[in-house]
Amino acid sequence: MHFVDSSITTVIYKPYRPKTIHPIIGVILTNTKGSLYMVAAMAAFAIEDMLIKSAAETTSLGQILALFGLGGMLIFMLLTWRKGEKIFHPAILSTPILIRATCEVVGRFTFALAITLTPLSSASAILQATPLIAMIGAALLFGEQVGVKRWLAVLVGFIGVLMIIRPGLEGFEATSLLAVIATLGFAGRDLATRAAPPVLSNMQLGVYGFFVLIPAGVAIQIYQNEPAQLNTTASIQIIGAIIFGVAAYNALTIAMRAGDVSVIAPFRYTRLLFALALGIFIFGESPDLMTLLGSLLVVLSGGYTLTQTRKMLTVTTIKDGT
Repeated sequence: MHFVDSSITTVIYKPYRPKTIHPIIGVILTNTKGSLYMVAAMAAFAIEDMLIKSAAETTSLGQILALFGLGGMLIFMLLTWRKGEKIFHPAILSTPILIRATCEVVGRFTFALAITLTPLSSASAILQATPLIAMIGAALLFGEQVGVKRWLAVLVGFIGVLMIIRPGLEGFEATSLLAVIATLGFAGRDLATRAAPPVLSNMQLGVYGFFVLIPAGVAIQIYQNEPAQLNTTASIQIIGAIIFGVAAYNALTIAMRAGDVSVIAPFRYTRLLFALALGIFIFGESPDLMTLLGSLLVVLSGGYTLTQTRKMLTVTTIKDGT
């Protein structure tokens, strides 16, 4: 599960580069810093998923979701308070925020189910298609221009997803569709985040995003009608998931503001490498050749679209400023 996918953010941050050193060296240093933070964020997200999957072996998903939401909400409330911002802003009742909350719940719950019922590696691979779906949504809802090359990249990415889930073939598992639904949920959340009132900060959005998981988790727990049980191991795993999740969010924010986004953004796909490693060494998963090839297509297509999108936005920004 992840917090904010910044793959469709249209704000171009001007990274800080020290004036006391050569400009080219400054570019290299800031891009290196941003890339390292991005890799660290993706590693933390993968560990968060691993801990959630492990906790689900002994604890109901409804309970995990509620506790995860409570812990994340409290941390972001503290961070919001430290920045001197209002924790409960009137803008939370706006339509984009309500849509975002709905997509947040759908994405998190279905992805939690996906990593519980299917291999972590395959679920994480499917999730990497989120930027592709978000790009399509941005083109349809916000009128963004998408060239032929990026449409072809999206097609390649979807072929990769089909190779992973293999509908109609012997290796098809219906539970793998949960990761597809989660991808749609997270893409919807990202699009709603873009349409959210600009007066709301990332920290405030974090508070609201985690808050909605609490009633959703409670409702799921009641529906499942399972006794609430939480052993020491599961408690530590959930706390660890919260800590790694928040750390990943902060590292992601630093990464996206540290250097050139067109250089840094493709490193988000290192998450799949971490997920593959954790799936193999922690859960004993053995991804087959079709899954690995499909994952490669998703990563290549997603990385290409991200790079092309950033280049287009940068050129547009430069033209607008001249």
